[in-house]
Amino acid sequence: MKPSTTSTDRATAPSSDLPSVDEIRAAQDRFIEFWGEMGTRWGVQRSVAEVHALLFIAGEPLSAEEIMERLSISRGSVSTTLKQLDEWELVQRVRSKDRADRREYHQAEQDVWKLFYTILRARKRREFDPLIEELGGCRVAQKSSRKTDRQKQHDQKIDELLELCRFFDGLANTISKSGKGIERASKILARVLGSSR
Repeated sequence: MKPSTTSTDRATAPSSDLPSVDEIRAAQDRFIEFWGEMGTRWGVQRSVAEVHALLFIAGEPLSAEEIMERLSISRGSVSTTLKQLDEWELVQRVRSKDRADRREYHQAEQDVWKLFYTILRARKRREFDPLIEELGGCRVAQKSSRKTDRQKQHDQKIDELLELCRFFDGLANTISKSGKGIERASKILARVLGSSR
């Protein structure tokens, strides 16, 4: 005959429905690996993407030593990576509340919309702004106002690209003026596209 369990026993017994620490860690490792792979496709070093993924998914500040141990990377790599993430405003430095702990900790933005905008803004600054600037210099360089048909066709194509780029640049700037602008605009766009099907 099995002994009966009291409500106190059930309250203190671990629930089999809750994931174990090993399951959580395995899921985090899958996310870190996936984020690292995606980073390389976007032109970001794998180590940079993986450190950012770890800080995001951990949800709490981590020291350089903890990052080194978790990802099995060198101190130099961690230091360089954190500096880059800090420059991109994807990670902030924080101090421990324990005054005896002099280590510096690092924390990633946890709000996914703020994270999305920060990445968008960084990529716009590094890639999109120079694109607009360079496109302007790709028009036919000719002081005379008279151009051949081929020159006009060339300039027309460049102007159309510039117009398109400036439209999206202005759209991104308008949306980002409000902290919740991207989130609101995305939800409205999703409703519009959803209703048009």
